[in-house]
Amino acid sequence: MNVLDKDLQQLLASDLEFNRFKDTNFLITGATGLIGSLLIKSILFLNSEKDLNVKVYAIVRNLEKAKGVFGELYNNERLAFVTANLNTDSIDVEDKIDYIVHAAAVTRSKILVEKPVEAMETAINGTKKMLEVAKRDRVRKMVYISSMEIYGRVDSSKKAAELDLGYVDLTNVRSGYPESKRMCELMCNAYASEYRVNVTSARLAQTFGAGILSNENRVFAQFAKSAIDDKDIVLHTEGLSEGNYVYTMDAIEAILLLLLKGKNGEAYNVSNPNSHITIKGMAELVAQNFSKGSKVIIDIPDDSKKYGYAPETHLWLDATKLESLGWNPKNNLTESYAKLIEWIRENS
Repeated sequence: MNVLDKDLQQLLASDLEFNRFKDTNFLITGATGLIGSLLIKSILFLNSEKDLNVKVYAIVRNLEKAKGVFGELYNNERLAFVTANLNTDSIDVEDKIDYIVHAAAVTRSKILVEKPVEAMETAINGTKKMLEVAKRDRVRKMVYISSMEIYGRVDSSKKAAELDLGYVDLTNVRSGYPESKRMCELMCNAYASEYRVNVTSARLAQTFGAGILSNENRVFAQFAKSAIDDKDIVLHTEGLSEGNYVYTMDAIEAILLLLLKGKNGEAYNVSNPNSHITIKGMAELVAQNFSKGSKVIIDIPDDSKKYGYAPETHLWLDATKLESLGWNPKNNLTESYAKLIEWIRENS
């Protein structure tokens, strides 16, 4: 078995009541992204192992990309692709939907800076369309995939619980990302209040590990690839921001748990409290543990603003609320990187 197969076996052995998903239909957006694709692969695996008789409708914009992401699973009889642009197209599926996970979002920092209007429109319009489906079909549960970035600048003397929102700079167009995430969470709560839509928000920390896509180029992947090649790890900021992380399969287990137990109209931090470190500290951890001699180099470009790097933050997420539902993350930062690097090597 490869490392992802082992993760799926570990998911299967969890205490989640998977039988509650029996004979249901899922609608998942962002299906070719990291969270969406892993969630779909996990559900299809559980369907096969547990004979759940589920059907997954996966919303994508590009079927060719979907073929590359899903491989042999692309033709799985329990998986149906819906081609749509969430910003402009209507969403129509042939069956009544029981569960929705809305994971689609514009996340590339460069696009968030160069096309902030379109990025915000996609976030808000896409979320509203999913909530309308949830309202129409009276879904059992919808989980909105939010982000730790909604916290902005908070009191760094304590861990940030779900009500501890801070300052977001509205003069910076990059702030369209956290601000639209806030608006989408509020829209979810409005639908919960006015239309009794059963919806929960999952505020994900930076998520990585086995299952990342081949074109992944975020900081965690750059660090891993540099270590594999024994190249220096280059930071384009001082690396003083505090990062919060969660392993891929731990995040998938959290989302499935929220589909079963998340409280209506509430948000939950999805972050491993033992995987909190500065960006520079993480780079040094990778260099020391997974390379033969890589060094950490700081090289800040003169025009760094145009790349849309997130502002320096000092944030430590409190996962107590999610843990109270029974979530127990199993992979710390070092273990997450070990599996990530194993996955990259297996798929290189």
